[in-house]
Amino acid sequence: MCRFIETIRIEGGRAWNLDLHNRRMNATRAAVWGGVEPLRLEDVIHPGGYAGRTRCRVVYGREVEQVEYFPYRIRPVKSLTMVDCDEADYRYKSADRSLLDRLFALRGAADDVLIVRRGLITDTSIANVALWDGTGWYTPSHPLLCGTRRASLLAQGVLAERDIPATEVGRYQKMRLFNAMIPFGEVELPCAAVSYHSTNS
Repeated sequence: MCRFIETIRIEGGRAWNLDLHNRRMNATRAAVWGGVEPLRLEDVIHPGGYAGRTRCRVVYGREVEQVEYFPYRIRPVKSLTMVDCDEADYRYKSADRSLLDRLFALRGAADDVLIVRRGLITDTSIANVALWDGTGWYTPSHPLLCGTRRASLLAQGVLAERDIPATEVGRYQKMRLFNAMIPFGEVELPCAAVSYHSTNS
């Protein structure tokens, strides 16, 4: 059975970017099951009782199946190892993370992996990325997952898309990791802290 997830940031008593989460959830449902009535996360999420940053995990198929809430703490990331995986496909936010977990296990002494598909960087195991070249922030044109915060930052003009070969990461100065739970700018590391573990999965 196909199951998917939306991870929503709750902070200050409100749920963030629900319009973008609704759009992605219903696009996934339409792609997998065809003509289904749209769902509204507002009908199943109750953010009022959570003041600190909280991760709301919504599991869904044709309908919403489960809603859970967890306190959230950012996992420090000070180094990344690039790993090759040409078959990596996470275009829909699947509840099955077995491939991502397998790639994460290849991180060695680094804090996380940066997944390389057909020579181009994509995402880490948990986040979209953007690289600074001295004049602007660029995010990979073909990420594993088109994240909601990524969509928002692109719409605001904060980011631009670009194909970034793994062999050219060293030409950039720094990298930021971001997702629904991690605001842009909270996790940043120098590109010199990104190494390459070349082993195609």
